[in-house]
Amino acid sequence: MEKKQLRRLSLAAGVVALLVCVLVWFSRRAPVPGVGVVTVVRQDLTGIVTTNGRVEAIEPAVIRAEMNAFVTQVEVTEGRPVRKGQLLMKLDTSEAEAQLARTRQTLLDAEDALRAARAGGRADEVAQLEADQRKSEAEVERLRKEQASLERLAAQQAATPDEVSLNKLALTLAEATAKQLGTRKEELKRRARLETETSQLQVDRAKTEIESLEKKVRQGNLVAPIEGTLYLLPVHVGDYMHTGELLAEIGSLAHLRIRAFVDEPELGPVAPGQRVLITWDALPNRSWEGRTEQVPKTVVPRNTRSVGEVLCSVDNVSQDLLPNANVSVQIIVHEAKNALVVPRGAVRDEGNHRSVYVVEEGGLGVSTQILRRREIRLGFSSATSFEVLQGLKEGEEVALPGDVDLSDGIKVKAIIQKIPSAS
Repeated sequence: MEKKQLRRLSLAAGVVALLVCVLVWFSRRAPVPGVGVVTVVRQDLTGIVTTNGRVEAIEPAVIRAEMNAFVTQVEVTEGRPVRKGQLLMKLDTSEAEAQLARTRQTLLDAEDALRAARAGGRADEVAQLEADQRKSEAEVERLRKEQASLERLAAQQAATPDEVSLNKLALTLAEATAKQLGTRKEELKRRARLETETSQLQVDRAKTEIESLEKKVRQGNLVAPIEGTLYLLPVHVGDYMHTGELLAEIGSLAHLRIRAFVDEPELGPVAPGQRVLITWDALPNRSWEGRTEQVPKTVVPRNTRSVGEVLCSVDNVSQDLLPNANVSVQIIVHEAKNALVVPRGAVRDEGNHRSVYVVEEGGLGVSTQILRRREIRLGFSSATSFEVLQGLKEGEEVALPGDVDLSDGIKVKAIIQKIPSAS
């Protein structure tokens, strides 16, 4: 009996010793690190370029002041539709009207001077010169005939040498006078040519100024040049407007342009025809959809950024979106339906190679797994995910970076994480 009890005690002691050894072995074994993993799934992948932009009307009518003037009357309200030819506002044109009257008188004087110049000079001056010239020519002709007659008589001793000499002197003086009158006539013609050119310039200048002043006077009654919505009216009755200042802007709001400012590094995938989503802080529950129309040919500085200006078109049937508004823009540069996706954080970039650590079962250790490095080929990308074209299968698990340095062949304890949205 005592021998049986001893055997039982010995067996119990052995079991206890074995349990102690097992516990000591487990307590000395290195712990298996926990690693977050995600399951490779299929999702709709959307690549988006997010930026800001400004709303613009397409081919708007921009009305500016043609002169310095007070606004005397405003007939319309900002935000309302207007018809072509509808009166918008009135400006004080009294100063332009007075200047127009003065310029018209200047034109009449210049035209009179031009007619006189084309006629060779003033009519009275020309008539007097021509009369003097005819008289001088007749006197020269008379003295020449008399000189010939006296010379014949002197040869017959019927006239004295003194009479011949006196007549010859008178002829010389008459010829000098005729020559002087001829010179005066040529001078008058030259002066008339100069006065013609000067008067013509004065006429042209006056006509141009009259045309400009008439346009300014007409602007006293400003009318809408096109049909559309008066979306900008920055003036009020009593405002003094300087030449060139903005009075109004009119355009169609049913179809608008968005000038999106895309940062230089994100310009690569942007192309014409891509879908665009527009939101505006003033109407946070609304959104508008459009398309990219024109990509930039150059990059320009904008504040501290270097951007390309992408032109987009957007329908605005309700006309809630307003020109000159600052909006948020999302350009859909890629769309892949039911794509095999993996989070960006799981992908390692090694030059021209991309790889992930795939979780494989660890054999007998049911609670541990082993990481295996695997190269993959990627397609489109979004802000959070990559499209996988080759190297992974749906349902496989890949490790995410964390406190543990991932490497090929290490044992880990997988902690399942939820894969983020691919869009």
